[in-house]
Amino acid sequence: MELFELATVINKHVDELDYFSARKYIEANLDQLEKNRRVLNSNAKEIMNFLIDQQKAGHKALTRKETLIINAINDYSRQFDLRGIKMLLKNNTALFVREDIEVYLNKDAKEILTGMGAIKQA
Repeated sequence: MELFELATVINKHVDELDYFSARKYIEANLDQLEKNRRVLNSNAKEIMNFLIDQQKAGHKALTRKETLIINAINDYSRQFDLRGIKMLLKNNTALFVREDIEVYLNKDAKEILTGMGAIKQA
């Protein structure tokens, strides 16, 4: 995909608030986009900067499945559905061992998971 075509697609996804798709395009073409930052709009640049910072810190990107699991945990926490939270924790323990997991959780999820001992206290 040509640079300007790629930038148009990324900017379109960001404008439509489809950050997941924009992130995937940015991750796949990070080296090329880093050299040509000017073609991205400000929100796309922020996503790119976030990805670069995460990469420098040694964190690997979340997969689509992991993102869905975290969103489900956040929803169950908002509803205080402990049964749903326990079920997801039981089947996905490796995800909650990651050091950067707290960044993706809402306050309710952080409190509940800390209380359950699933994540360490900040």
